[in-house]
Amino acid sequence: MAGSNGKPTEVPVYLFTGFLESGKTRFIQESLEDKGFDSGERTLLLVCEEGELEYAPEKFRGKVEIRSLDEPELLPAALTDLDRTLKPERVVVEYNGMWLLDDFYRALPGHWMVVQEFMFAEASTFQSYNANMRQLVFDKLKSCDLAVFNRFDRKQDILPWHKIVRGVNRGCDIAYEDVRGKVRYDDIVDPLPFDKNAPVIEIKEGDWGLWYRDLMEEMRSYEGKTVRFTGQLSDGVGLRQGELGIGRPLMNCCAADVTFAGLIASGLTRQDLRPGDWADLTATVRIMKHPGYGSKPGPILLVKQIAPGKAPEDPVATFY
Repeated sequence: MAGSNGKPTEVPVYLFTGFLESGKTRFIQESLEDKGFDSGERTLLLVCEEGELEYAPEKFRGKVEIRSLDEPELLPAALTDLDRTLKPERVVVEYNGMWLLDDFYRALPGHWMVVQEFMFAEASTFQSYNANMRQLVFDKLKSCDLAVFNRFDRKQDILPWHKIVRGVNRGCDIAYEDVRGKVRYDDIVDPLPFDKNAPVIEIKEGDWGLWYRDLMEEMRSYEGKTVRFTGQLSDGVGLRQGELGIGRPLMNCCAADVTFAGLIASGLTRQDLRPGDWADLTATVRIMKHPGYGSKPGPILLVKQIAPGKAPEDPVATFY
């Protein structure tokens, strides 16, 4: 379907992720029965895994076409074909927990837009999944808008589940649903482990990953502030004379996903420091454009003091 300008009309996509027996099917079924969610749009329900619970399409309020897909490699062609033949006005996806989300996002037709992403998990097995399949758990948490833990024991402390989610995603809502269907929303406030209002913001070794993420997400709040941390020097594309990169190896989800998280430091005048060395840095943060950050502004660290530093006991920083 095309809009008045001849371009395809945007199709909203509601994406439900999580592992088997986590409650996705039940939630989708109830949503498609709810007049508040379904007002008659032509809906495609794409099912990418088969659980014990089956859909009851006769209870759906609107016109819903159900299609199944069992191979992630088929996503690009399948989504294009479904868009062409069914012309859905809305898409609901029950995604396979063993498939990576990047495959789905890459396969989306250009006018399909994910408007909400939900992650469902069985509370009693989630921590085991996280311990044994951390990459897949990270993958499902990284971009979700709401994480739902089903069959949650109301007597349990929510903090262990909270920490896992917040180690990946600081912005999503978290809900805990008990066996009776009563929902509790997470209201834990996570204070930063450093003082952003201090004359010098001291970043401890174990807090570097959290600080780096906060800096990149809340960049303008650091404008003009002074920070002090230990980092590893690097060279890189786009650096000018008197500049070096400084940062830490950063693990997003697992050992296979370690990348160097670097920042640009300007005013490095010590001749005894080279890329690969560790340094203790005190610098003022300025947010400005620089070739090393591409087309968008980024943090430039104007060096106030720098000295040889000692590598942390664990050089790889994490978010948790």
